[in-house]
Amino acid sequence: MLYIFALVLSLAFIVLGIVKWKIHPFFVLLIAAIAYGFIKGMDISDILSAINDGFGGLMGKIGLIIFFGVVIGTVLEKSGGAMVISVRMIKIIGEKSIHLAMLLTGYLVSIPVFADSAFIMLNSLNKALSDQAGKSFAGTSVALGLGLFATHVMVPPTPGPIAAAGILKADLGDVILWGVIVSSIALVPSYFFATQIASKTKIPILLEVVKEKEYRPKLWVSLLSILVPIVLIVLKSVFEYPDAALTTNALYPVISFLGTPVIALLIGVALSLMLPRKLDEKVYSATGWFGDAVKSAAPILLITGAGGIFGKMLQGSGIADLITDNFPDMGVGLLLPFLLAACLKTTQGSSTVALITTASIIAPIMPALGLDGSTMATMTVLAIGAGSLVVSHANDSFFWVFTQLTGMDVKQGNKTLTLGTLILGVSAFMVIYGFSIFMVD
Repeated sequence: MLYIFALVLSLAFIVLGIVKWKIHPFFVLLIAAIAYGFIKGMDISDILSAINDGFGGLMGKIGLIIFFGVVIGTVLEKSGGAMVISVRMIKIIGEKSIHLAMLLTGYLVSIPVFADSAFIMLNSLNKALSDQAGKSFAGTSVALGLGLFATHVMVPPTPGPIAAAGILKADLGDVILWGVIVSSIALVPSYFFATQIASKTKIPILLEVVKEKEYRPKLWVSLLSILVPIVLIVLKSVFEYPDAALTTNALYPVISFLGTPVIALLIGVALSLMLPRKLDEKVYSATGWFGDAVKSAAPILLITGAGGIFGKMLQGSGIADLITDNFPDMGVGLLLPFLLAACLKTTQGSSTVALITTASIIAPIMPALGLDGSTMATMTVLAIGAGSLVVSHANDSFFWVFTQLTGMDVKQGNKTLTLGTLILGVSAFMVIYGFSIFMVD
């Protein structure tokens, strides 16, 4: 009972600390981890080891990967590359299918760019096209928002899924590949929700004054920094797949090096430098775009590190052995990480915090839940991602970005975005669970 009491008390403190007392998630997770260690009666030396090893070990594995992903997203956003991708996507699909166009645009743009920033950036385009096509602005906005959310929580190099994959030791290439498959399928019911239900909400379209045309990079250059790292990481996973027998191939050493996530994303950073019209200190200085990326990445890195400390503290306390010995036939499998992430998302608002905290708690008890093995590690990352969608409401910063920019009130936001994220999250989990039944390592 002491294990359960300490864990429940720690989780309660995490929720209250973030939601009620407005403490930064890093300090909340750190204090919760230390408190758990003391309540459990761990030696001080073990507590200190968990702090050092949990933070340092995890940062050594994924710290640079997260940072490079943020740099790519920042340069894409500020150079106009993300907007170029969006405009071309809409031209390909056509303005008559504006809901599908905004859904897929959000889906692609949110892989490197934070969902909040992407919605702010694309809102004017969505507003103008909705007016031009005579479509419900609420429906197209929900389609855009759900498209952004889908990759935000399930497809690296978005920081949340990268952090969860690092904590659970899942192969990043597998997470990317299955994340794309799962999120794409889960968006099908979300599309019908946006077109058939959310579109019934009526809100006026207040068009903004169009600014003079700014510099925009070429489409192929804009896509390079996203696609090349993903292709390299997935290619490495394919070469290392046991049944492929490609590790003896002459190309394997090259692919193995280039496809290592930190190298692949560093290549992506280098390719992103082709995007600005002029490569100068506005881009690479401490006060330029790179400096902005550091500011954006710092909170995520700290929260991820604190999550690593929490996970290491749980691991060192022996909670995995307790669950294995006392609950060998729980049979909850993927449902527990999904529900835990959903509870954390709903109570404190941040999908990234929900992803990292849930992964930290689940990591030590994976074997006890029947989730050991590389395949189930991947499915667990995605199940946590699906849970971290449920639901976006008034304590989520994206909810306020969405409602303020579209002109919706809170009630309309709950009827559209909140309900939409519930449908997307549950749909994603059902897809994940369905795949997991037939998958073995």
